[in-house]
Amino acid sequence: MSTQLMYDDGRSVIGDAERAAGLTKMKRLATGMLVLMAVIFIVAFALQEQYPWLQYVRAAAEGGMVGALADWFAVTALFKHPMGLKIPHTAIIPRKKDQIGASLGSFVEENFLSEEVVKTKIASLGVSAKTGAWLARPENADRVAREGATAIRAAMLVLNDEDVQDVIESMARRHLLDPEWGPPLGKLAKRLLDDGHHLKLVDLLLDRAADWVLDNQETVARLVADRSPTWVPSFVDSLMGDKVHLELYKFIAAVQADPEHQVRQQLDVYLQSLAQDLQTDPDMIARVENLKKNALGDPEVRQLAVRTWDTLKRALLEAVEDPQSELSRKFTTAVRDFGNRLATDKELAAKVDGWIEEAAGYLVRTYRTQIASVITETVERWDAEETSRKIELQVGRDLQFIRINGTVVGSLAGLVIFAIAHAIFG
Repeated sequence: MSTQLMYDDGRSVIGDAERAAGLTKMKRLATGMLVLMAVIFIVAFALQEQYPWLQYVRAAAEGGMVGALADWFAVTALFKHPMGLKIPHTAIIPRKKDQIGASLGSFVEENFLSEEVVKTKIASLGVSAKTGAWLARPENADRVAREGATAIRAAMLVLNDEDVQDVIESMARRHLLDPEWGPPLGKLAKRLLDDGHHLKLVDLLLDRAADWVLDNQETVARLVADRSPTWVPSFVDSLMGDKVHLELYKFIAAVQADPEHQVRQQLDVYLQSLAQDLQTDPDMIARVENLKKNALGDPEVRQLAVRTWDTLKRALLEAVEDPQSELSRKFTTAVRDFGNRLATDKELAAKVDGWIEEAAGYLVRTYRTQIASVITETVERWDAEETSRKIELQVGRDLQFIRINGTVVGSLAGLVIFAIAHAIFG
């Protein structure tokens, strides 16, 4: 593989050399035609008395020389002073470099960075459909997933753990700890109670209580015996324990069987009152706040932030390192599915195209002057002679055709003018 030489500013050395060679070749051709016209003029002028028809040749050569010299002067005056003579209105590009840069920047801003032009161009491209079709291909979805994994990995390595933990801690305090917990908890409890979601929980607790009583008859009997006077005979304690166990089970069973049982109603009343107090009772709100502060003090919140970030970072790194991980596979699938939707759902594609157009329009509307100023400022930083050389390398070869055309057109014009004059005046 060959290595292409480059200047510090990124231009190709080989490219400039080729352009310079082409320019030199065209200059020699144009100058050669001028010399040829001069030789023809001299010969024709010297022999026209002997061969009158050479007057026409002389006139053509004379016109060709005038055209060649005029166009040589015009082309040369763009880039430097012809023959080193500082004639007014010559060396236009070196002298007017900054104005040319400003005019070029203004031209680009007004004609290319127009919001309407950019939006029309983006609308004609069908960006969403093409992007969707590209993303829908499995190999491209895999590529996007790999690039995304690389970006995540780089971000994880660049981010400072302490800074991230500080952000998490700050967010936890602002959104979790600083607001009062009582009123939101009260509103949530009120909504759950009104919708009857607590009834299933009550049923579950009653079922568990009934199961526990059935499985722990000896425990109930022992609790009764432990609390009876020492002078009571043990068989009496046993009978009392069995009685208490039976009545306790009957009581729980009755509450289970009757949705309108007094215990259930009293529990509803208590929970409704608690939900109301959580929202409006200052003492209850203060108690909840004290519980919150005791449970989530500064060390606990800091540890929460540390554990949260460590867990998230470790999970992300493990997922992106393994292309077969669930996260990687789901991300790849999501990219492919999104591409399919963009390619097939015209309504979604239209929305995305609209967002892109609006974003591009905003960028152009807001930063068009700054974008165009890149041209102006870049040209201003260029050296005048270097600028002239760069432009001449780019367009000088084509400008030499002006000299060639001037020679040809001048010759024809001189011949026509002389022929008309000769025909009229003899």
